[in-house]
Amino acid sequence: MGMKGSFWSPLRLSRMAIFIALSYIGALIKIPSPTGTVAMDSCPGYFVALAWGYIEGAIVIALGHLFTSATVGFPLSIPIHLLIACEMALWAIVLRFTVYHIHWVVGIIVTTFCNGVLGPLLPSMIISWGLFWAILPSLIVASFINVTIAVIAWFTIKKSIPQLVMK
Repeated sequence: MGMKGSFWSPLRLSRMAIFIALSYIGALIKIPSPTGTVAMDSCPGYFVALAWGYIEGAIVIALGHLFTSATVGFPLSIPIHLLIACEMALWAIVLRFTVYHIHWVVGIIVTTFCNGVLGPLLPSMIISWGLFWAILPSLIVASFINVTIAVIAWFTIKKSIPQLVMK
């Protein structure tokens, strides 16, 4: 199959590159937390998941988390941050599914809970329960902000420039 019919079309790659760059910028906008890895990096990934699909959003959001972690030296170890990047990809999928199949408010609540509460469970089981309790407040706040901005941006662009987003 040629590039035009491929998932990795020039348009899709270009669009993902732009939002991956935005994720890097978001990674530099930190929300105070014990690890320094809580930031505005996931907003572009959530937006991409809503606007163009599960896979694109999952890739953008996972790379966004890795950028954030890299800016502070992977404080929980590279394997743990790879695990968290996979979780972030899953949360982007959860957001798209809940917004498209249930309701946008449910999407914001469920995704905030998944990223803010469920997300730190597995890393905390591996590292320490103290990590869970220490990071919980900042992660819930950051999750809510990232998800809400992404949903509002998606609604705004979908309404004002509908040809830019998927149906």
